[in-house]
Amino acid sequence: MIRVKEAIVVEGRYDKAKLAGLVDGLIVETGGFGIFRDREKLRYLRELAKTRGLIVLTDSDGAGFLIRHKLASSIPPEQLKHAYIPDVPGKERRKAAPSKEGKLGVEGMDLATLRKALEGAGATLEDGSAPQRSGASLTKGDLMELGLAGGPDSARRRRELQKALGLPERLSANELLRAVGTLVTREQFLEALHNMEKERP
Repeated sequence: MIRVKEAIVVEGRYDKAKLAGLVDGLIVETGGFGIFRDREKLRYLRELAKTRGLIVLTDSDGAGFLIRHKLASSIPPEQLKHAYIPDVPGKERRKAAPSKEGKLGVEGMDLATLRKALEGAGATLEDGSAPQRSGASLTKGDLMELGLAGGPDSARRRRELQKALGLPERLSANELLRAVGTLVTREQFLEALHNMEKERP
């Protein structure tokens, strides 16, 4: 178990139950898309963000990113940390069929993957420390220089690279910058890009 200072926001009760096996701390569920109309819950999350900080940990599918974007547009960025889970094909045991996109959500991830996501996002642990991210971070300028932002083919190249790295396919350029250090190191990122370029005809 790890003790986390920030409140962690997940989509639903099964995600919360899974995370409770790893985290000793406050875990709040959005009720899925309920966050779009629940002003009281949003006000509560804003207050938590102000007093202790929030970590957003949603599924890597379209619904998860819509909820993530809603929170990111409602809460100051300095009060918000983003934890990402990888795209993993499959279905949760309790479900009869896989989700629409066929990916495991937070509840389907193993605890080691969830811990890595939280640590990579910079969760503040009980002793007041935040894990150091490995390697120097990337900038938007780096992405532009590498042809992964601002160019006519950059979105496709980004998706290719994200797939090679096992990152969620729905990451924007800015989200990709946040994910480097959460799910992969800068070194892994650059190595995968180099390999991708080598394989081009």
